Amino acid sequence: PNVIVVILESFSCKLMQTMGGVPNVAVNMDKFGQEGILFTNFMANSFRTDRGVAAILAAYPAQPTTSIMKYPRKTEQLPMFPKVMKTAGYDLKYYYGGDADFTNMRSFLVNAGFVNIVSDKDFPLSERLSKWGAPDGPVFNRAYADIKNNPKQPFLKIVQTSSSHEPYDVPNFYRLKDKRLNAFAYADSCLGAFVNKLRTLPAWKNTLIVLVPDHLGVYPPDIDNYSFERYHIPLIMLGGA
Repeated sequence: PNVIVVILESFSCKLMQTMGGVPNVAVNMDKFGQEGILFTNFMANSFRTDRGVAAILAAYPAQPTTSIMKYPRKTEQLPMFPKVMKTAGYDLKYYYGGDADFTNMRSFLVNAGFVNIVSDKDFPLSERLSKWGAPDGPVFNRAYADIKNNPKQPFLKIVQTSSSHEPYDVPNFYRLKDKRLNAFAYADSCLGAFVNKLRTLPAWKNTLIVLVPDHLGVYPPDIDNYSFERYHIPLIMLGGA
């Protein structure tokens, strides 16, 4: 099957009503969890994106004061599932609206097997509307256009979101008064639009979508770093495959 992994910035189980969280935020995640397979006892490996991505792609346990992503001589030795899929004939591409060189991520992704990496500089200035670069809407649109117009299969696409990161500025989206929750709702709405458009493509019936946060972020606020709840995140698998 084709595989699409969406790494959701800072998402939490407490954003999903179906998991005992607040309503009207991650409404698409709620729907996808009921449609597909929702893992309800899943834990993030860390509290930072650079550690979370290393855990997702390389199954590398996060360390509290060190990021392996910053050591290319170490990361090139890590077993990573994208490299295995590339060897098996998969076409790889990574999408991120921000700076792919932040925390040395580009080097890590190259060591993971990615040659095609879409980042902030690949979007026009008119779409770089946030502190981090392009918000989630244009990033998902770019990934969808590539899948629609370049139907090379099998493929592995990884989309890393950023709009639910501080300062929580999102373009023309005002569903909730709370700025943080509104940013999560925006990211969720972009994800929902992306998945719904994928359903119309022939590739859908042979595609697996994996939704996984990099870590739990700013909601609930003031959560204890030593609590299990601080790391409780959703993992959802859906798609035609």
